[in-house]
Amino acid sequence: MTRKLELDPYVVDVLMRDLVGHDHAPSAFLVYLWLWARTEGGHRRFAASLAGIALETGLSKSSVQNAVRQLTNRRQLIRVTRDGPTSPPIYQVLTPWIRDPAAG
Repeated sequence: MTRKLELDPYVVDVLMRDLVGHDHAPSAFLVYLWLWARTEGGHRRFAASLAGIALETGLSKSSVQNAVRQLTNRRQLIRVTRDGPTSPPIYQVLTPWIRDPAAG
């Protein structure tokens, strides 16, 4: 059965052009989309290894590693944590373009 994936219009209208066209990082966009789907648009966290993401997206492990670095450090579009030294990374998709109404 196929799931319906809901995307914020910003992801397609702006982020795709920025990551693919400006940054020349289409793999970062694919990884972000994959993580978006797994985290339900950032509403939950998702644990996955680099090799697992590579397998699921069809990218090489090094491409996924570079994409995660781009999304974490340069763009700050994902947050990566670990529960322990041997546990897989836990990913959280960030949506900095959405302002928190509670923050004012």
